[in-house]
Amino acid sequence: MRRLIILLVPVMLLLSCGGKKNNPAPPPPPAKTLLTTPVQNGICVTGTVISDTQSSVTFAWNASENTDNYDVFIKNLLTSVTTTQNTTQTQLTATLSRSTPYSWYVVSKSAKISSTAQSDTWKFYNSGPGVVTYAPFPADITAPTSGQIVTTSTVNLTWTGSAVDNSTIASYDVYFGTASNPPLLQSGVTDSFINNITLTAKTTYYWKVMTKDKNNDTSDSGIYQFSTNW
Repeated sequence: MRRLIILLVPVMLLLSCGGKKNNPAPPPPPAKTLLTTPVQNGICVTGTVISDTQSSVTFAWNASENTDNYDVFIKNLLTSVTTTQNTTQTQLTATLSRSTPYSWYVVSKSAKISSTAQSDTWKFYNSGPGVVTYAPFPADITAPTSGQIVTTSTVNLTWTGSAVDNSTIASYDVYFGTASNPPLLQSGVTDSFINNITLTAKTTYYWKVMTKDKNNDTSDSGIYQFSTNW
């Protein structure tokens, strides 16, 4: 019996000590940054004028945790063209068209992990010479979004309007139909929705929203497309 115990002890020691490894915790993902300037729905008057048509504008945001660099996305809301620049700093200067609305957001990135974090999206108007009034920003389509598949026989069209001064928005004209250049569905809409639009099965629809303000300035959301599937 004593010999058997002596033989078992090394085996038990080997079983208890072997194979366990401490896996290091994965690096934390970058955090979402907070934008600072240009301010949300503001008129950018701090840029440096380059010409009658262009100015340089400085974008700034707060440093975010676990972040090595940032991608800055700037979208011209008249042309829908988006440019992207990368920086390790918390500010960046870009050359923009004057008298033009823009939106922008920042993506925080880490060199240690593929996860990213996106900031809120802000809009601003890059001012130009002699501009007294500013057209509203193009409406943000919230539903149905472009490429969405709808499985119900009716749909609610919803959007969000904004302007330098939201009180200047007067109404919306909504265009909707099966043509890629949809006809007017309803004009003078003062809500941000039209409910219970009847749909046809296996059909592609197109729609857009024109925002009007009290100065008769307008902006176009651009055409969005969705399909039914039932």
